[in-house]
Amino acid sequence: MPTALNEALLRHFTDLRDGRHGEATTREDKERLFARAVDLLDPVARAVLDEVNADLLLGSGEVVASGPTRSQEGGINAMWSLTWQEQRDEGVLPIAVVAHYGTDFHHPHLRGNTVGDWPLNVFDAADAEALLPTLRAIAGGDAHNLVFQANYRLIPAVVVTQDIRAGTPVDETPP
Repeated sequence: MPTALNEALLRHFTDLRDGRHGEATTREDKERLFARAVDLLDPVARAVLDEVNADLLLGSGEVVASGPTRSQEGGINAMWSLTWQEQRDEGVLPIAVVAHYGTDFHHPHLRGNTVGDWPLNVFDAADAEALLPTLRAIAGGDAHNLVFQANYRLIPAVVVTQDIRAGTPVDETPP
């Protein structure tokens, strides 16, 4: 029996082979499925970003969601973003989960602001919940990459708490 990860890929590749997305074959039907997927994914994406906010940003961030919007190119997108003061001060993008269905795409995908694509095969609440580890990886990958775009001080938990390895307080207050 395939792992959940490989099962998602098999579903994705089968849809490519068969020229469909789930049961949808037209762009209009696929966009309807996308809008439904965004609704189903909303609580999962928010939960993932809330975890990152609590654990890395010490609750200093804010999660915002766009809902489905039309892109300038004619595709459709939805974004869940986690923004916080240090990120804005450094001028880097927020941590994000992005669902997108480009005009020349066969079906929609997920990505972060700095992390690449993953198939978006969400047709019911169980499909959305099954993406929890994937969304965690996307958000974690974004956090990792944003630190390298700026520096570790971007993450409040590293600056104001203790050394996780030693269990000792760390004072990162600039001199």
